[in-house]
Amino acid sequence: MSAAAATAPVPSLAAASGAEQTAQQTHKISSRPYIGLVGVLLGATMSTLGSRTTTFGLADLRGGLHVGFDEGAWITTSFGVGQMLIGVASPYLGAIFGVRRILLMGIIVFFMTSLLGPLSPNLTAFLIMQFLGGIGSGTFIPLTVSYILRNIPKGLVIYGISIYAMNSELSQNVAASLEGWYTDNLSWHWIDWQYCIALPIMYLCIWYGMPVEGGLSRRLRDLDWPGIFYAGAGFGLLYAALDQGNRLDWLNSGLIVGLLVGGGLLTMLFIARELISPSPFVNIRVIAHENLIPLLLLLAGFRFIILSTAYIIPSYLQTVQNFRELQVGSVLLWIALPQFAIVLPLGYVLNRVDGRYVLALGNLMIGIACLMGTNLTSEWATNDFLPSQILQALGQSFALTSLIVLVIKSISPADALTIGSLLQMSRLFGGEIGTSFMQTFVRVREQVHSNLIGLHVDASSVMTVDRLTTYQNALGAHSADHAVTAGRATKLLGSAVAQQAAVYSYIDGFLAAAVGSAICLLLVATVQKPKNPAF
Repeated sequence: MSAAAATAPVPSLAAASGAEQTAQQTHKISSRPYIGLVGVLLGATMSTLGSRTTTFGLADLRGGLHVGFDEGAWITTSFGVGQMLIGVASPYLGAIFGVRRILLMGIIVFFMTSLLGPLSPNLTAFLIMQFLGGIGSGTFIPLTVSYILRNIPKGLVIYGISIYAMNSELSQNVAASLEGWYTDNLSWHWIDWQYCIALPIMYLCIWYGMPVEGGLSRRLRDLDWPGIFYAGAGFGLLYAALDQGNRLDWLNSGLIVGLLVGGGLLTMLFIARELISPSPFVNIRVIAHENLIPLLLLLAGFRFIILSTAYIIPSYLQTVQNFRELQVGSVLLWIALPQFAIVLPLGYVLNRVDGRYVLALGNLMIGIACLMGTNLTSEWATNDFLPSQILQALGQSFALTSLIVLVIKSISPADALTIGSLLQMSRLFGGEIGTSFMQTFVRVREQVHSNLIGLHVDASSVMTVDRLTTYQNALGAHSADHAVTAGRATKLLGSAVAQQAAVYSYIDGFLAAAVGSAICLLLVATVQKPKNPAF
């Protein structure tokens, strides 16, 4: 037995893969694998859409549930914690109980929570529904890549990966438009109910398209339950700390400190358990392979950059331009729409070109797009973002698709389960760190710029007096009371200072994302050509 096979989390995986490949060769003309592919891609789309739509619709959800800002902030956290808790273990559970069983169960759970969540009588019930919905949808993405690798003909795998990457970008950037349309034309309930339309279709595709597994590959008593618990609980606590850190002022909050300490201890127990266990559910020794460390860091880095800029643009449009979600969505759609045009050509290119070059090109395009964003002014609106966002859309597709292809080409089939878990961890933590960092960074930089600009606003200076006089003259047509117009003019000047400080902070945010892109480009240079490609 080879070393790789000896350390594989599920010994029967190689046999199962061989059986699937034999069945695949026997039924080459069958349409079932492609119907199953439609199902898993729908799931990947809804899993990403779930967190993004809830984020954009948080104000409407708080209003519908009649809760305040602090209480409502846990709505997105509960969903993300559920996804993190189950996501890391989904590939392992899929190998033991069967991918088809796990996905069908996840669909049922997500459907029921999406249906019942908006009918919750109070916030506690809604948070429980969100958490369970995160668990249900958290099974979708980790099992998608595995299904593509094991059920799609070898020559079409890269195209399947390209479509998967497109789905991720598409769902992430159409969320604002969908949420805005629901609240304008239907109700806030449809933020959850939208999934009840697509989930039955996904269920039918999975039920018909995926091969029916036989008996369980292991007895329940052989499951690595301690490892699953340590990983799920540890990563879930760390995710909650990251998601709530900016709101609660990080280490100045006892809750955040407790979450970080508890999550850190459980994570260390998870690592120790997986290193000493004879049958770990995550074979973390595989990280020592020459290519995986930089590739996983790159995945986390790209998610950091993508989620950072995905925070900056909507926040700018809502804060400075007072755009509503539907108007914000019209900007983000320009990231989503180009995906349809490039998905197949990109698959063709990756079949013939070293993925490292495509990865470097995509990273460079993202960096240039971020630098273009540093030209931001308070006058920017939809059209001003289009050049940089179209360039970033292309770069993100190039980078993420080639990155996943390189990861897959760097592993052996025996490590497929571990890679599925590691990809999910890198994806979720990278994105959450990016969002948390950018929220805190922009807030702090806005305070700094507001203070610096305020230092130059001298009540006795000619420029300040002229500005106040202009405001008073404009307001004088609506009020004859000089004291009232003077007070309103002062407020307008304060708003102008706050607006300019916000613009400068968003410029700093784009610059920070560009620096992150430069670091990722240096990391790309360390990636070696895969020596043992899987396809």
